Amino acid sequence: MLTETLGSVLIANRGEIARRIIRTVKRLGLRAIAVHSEADADLPFVREADEAVLIGPANPAQSYLDVAKVLEAARATGARAIHPGYGFLAENAAFARAVIDAGMVWIGPAPEAIDKMGDKINARNLMEAAGVPVAAGTREPVTDLSLALKAAENIGYPVMVKTAGGGGGIGMSVAHDDDGLQKAYEQAARAAARFSGDALDGPAVLLERYIERARHVEVQILGLPGGRVVALGERDCSVQRRHQKVVEESPSPGISPELRERMLAAAVRVGEAVGYLGAGTVECLVDADKQDFVFLEMNTRLQVEHPVTELVTGLDLVELQLRVAAGESPEVRAEPSGHAIEFRVYAEDPKRFFPGPGTITAWDEPSGDGVRVDSGYVAGNTVTPFYDPLMAKLCVYGSDRAEALELGRKAVAEFTVEGPKNNLPFCAELLENAEFATGDYDTGLVARMRARTA
Repeated sequence: MLTETLGSVLIANRGEIARRIIRTVKRLGLRAIAVHSEADADLPFVREADEAVLIGPANPAQSYLDVAKVLEAARATGARAIHPGYGFLAENAAFARAVIDAGMVWIGPAPEAIDKMGDKINARNLMEAAGVPVAAGTREPVTDLSLALKAAENIGYPVMVKTAGGGGGIGMSVAHDDDGLQKAYEQAARAAARFSGDALDGPAVLLERYIERARHVEVQILGLPGGRVVALGERDCSVQRRHQKVVEESPSPGISPELRERMLAAAVRVGEAVGYLGAGTVECLVDADKQDFVFLEMNTRLQVEHPVTELVTGLDLVELQLRVAAGESPEVRAEPSGHAIEFRVYAEDPKRFFPGPGTITAWDEPSGDGVRVDSGYVAGNTVTPFYDPLMAKLCVYGSDRAEALELGRKAVAEFTVEGPKNNLPFCAELLENAEFATGDYDTGLVARMRARTA
């Protein structure tokens, strides 16, 4: 049924995620089609696809974000399905509709679900109505500073200020008083304008109560035909710089079994509330001291950190996405075991985390039992400044967290990247950090590490 329904799949993405999707597509006997920009012509995903189409220059707006060019490439190659990966057009409901209207299979949730969950304010209101706990916050977009000041007075400082749309920590900051709120609001307003085209005098900004010692924990769900939603365990994403994830692990070492069960059940309710189909992630903030949680947002796509779930469950999430999109209802049992950790290997300064693109002169990946590397580059490739600087994801899996940590230390030490700046020294530093080693850490860990070395 899979080959008859899908046949060939165009991957509307690049780098490591395109390469990872291609691997599963080909394993299942389907034809993999890549699209690429001029800057990415020499990357591994282009040559590993069965067919590759140049769709424009390096500028993403003229290539990976150009809906017309992506659809034309799909028509020209006879693609019957499109997988968006993550980022770029992955959570663009208009693109999903365009794929469906063109008679192709969209490997993702229904456009209506993307719309419902794409706006953080709308999503939190929907979840509150469904009985999912949400943080105290604004129920309507905050469109000017005076409204923000009034909202903060009602919520109580400190507050988290962020854009109503977008992701990846864009525009997020914490305000502890009125002066701090003015700066945070202006930052979020600028980010909202860049992300959605909102005018600076009317951006969509959201305020929520800030949890002082928070963990960022998310639940992987899978929506199946017929309305059934399955929770596939959780991932702890609390190791962050600039509100952006850099290391993830599963299971979370910072939540109790009772809290885990409540979070998994809530995530299933989230999926059911929007009739979710396919792979998605329900993100939550956990109060580490109170052992309670609130809904944060939902990502209606495959996550960067999906490999840790695959390692502890033995499932292939891309395969499940393909099968669900083809109308199948695979038998899925979520019985996670062991412990997995993912280290995002970025081309960036390991101290200040600024991007550091360049040509890779040496690239040697670690290997062996319990080690998995999802990479987008090889020696000789150039990491350009046009895209996210993620080069690879180094994942380790052990019978327990102690074994995974030891595997991580060994694998990080064995991973050689020369040419561009890279954050492997930061990963090594993290693995020797006492807070991280105990598992009793929160989203402020990296900031504390840097404050001690400043």
